[in-house]
Amino acid sequence: MTKKLLILTTGGTIASVKTPHGLIPALTSEELLSYLPEIGSDFLLKTKAVCNLDSTDITPEHWLLLAGSIREEYHNYDGFVICHGTDTMAYTAAALSYLIQHSSKPIVLTGAQKPIGSEITDAKANLRDSILYAADPHSRGVQIVFDGKVILGTRAKKTKTLSFAAFSSINYPYLATIQDGRIIRYLPPSIEKNPVVFYDRLNPKVFLLKLTPGISPVLLGEIFRLYDCIIIESFGVGGIPDTLESELFSQLSKYAPQEKVLVMTTQVTYEGSNVETYEVGRRLNETFSILEAKDMTLEAVLTKMMWIMAEDGISWPEICRKFYKCINSDTLY
Repeated sequence: MTKKLLILTTGGTIASVKTPHGLIPALTSEELLSYLPEIGSDFLLKTKAVCNLDSTDITPEHWLLLAGSIREEYHNYDGFVICHGTDTMAYTAAALSYLIQHSSKPIVLTGAQKPIGSEITDAKANLRDSILYAADPHSRGVQIVFDGKVILGTRAKKTKTLSFAAFSSINYPYLATIQDGRIIRYLPPSIEKNPVVFYDRLNPKVFLLKLTPGISPVLLGEIFRLYDCIIIESFGVGGIPDTLESELFSQLSKYAPQEKVLVMTTQVTYEGSNVETYEVGRRLNETFSILEAKDMTLEAVLTKMMWIMAEDGISWPEICRKFYKCINSDTLY
């Protein structure tokens, strides 16, 4: 049977054209597919334009819009391909991994480092590979397909700005590679026993604080006032400078743990955090109820907390349960 796929477009470099002012997303979804005329005879492809943006302008509202679009058409298609800009693609992939859980159908994100109309471009190969992967009966769940590699939606990170090999899989193996139209799987495809579940709420009041040498504590009070969750991207496995300790402890003492959730992670890309290693981190962990990201990517931590904190009146034990629950292999712990 011919596989029926829905191609959702959001703009990004893949759909951009050159202008005197730089690249601007301009191609329609139909124009995008016109660059692959040969693939239309193998699959039944329908398109839908969700938005037409540079991916730096993507917000949590667009993640909800994408999830809603897939929910509306979920039972009408065998799989979904989302064309997306590369700069925030990993965030979108992670967000959709929490908004759409237990999907027995593939939800594939792809894009390009060069526009599809350029003489030299990775767009055609990426789009073709994504369609092939989405049409394969063993594919399911949220993944990124890029430069011939298949990356879990909760494990992807953009690690190169110019190279066609723009994305890496963090603390987790690639699921597969695609070579000459052939899918070579490194991990056996999961068997989804639960029915698909869609969520339609996110709480955007999650703040990322990246520590830098000499950082001043003066902004902590305002950050705690304005946001429901603060993610601290610490040094190394969980190092916090002494200059922040007093004010951080002071702010945390003003709130119940579910009112202002603190998540500790690391700014080091690989291997994860361990706040118990150094004295300040251990004292923080022993004094207050906090969360630790361990081997999760920053993109997964940020979007998972937006998903968790969207639940009204959620308790601290429930926050902990949801955060540490492995969803789409977002953590090995």
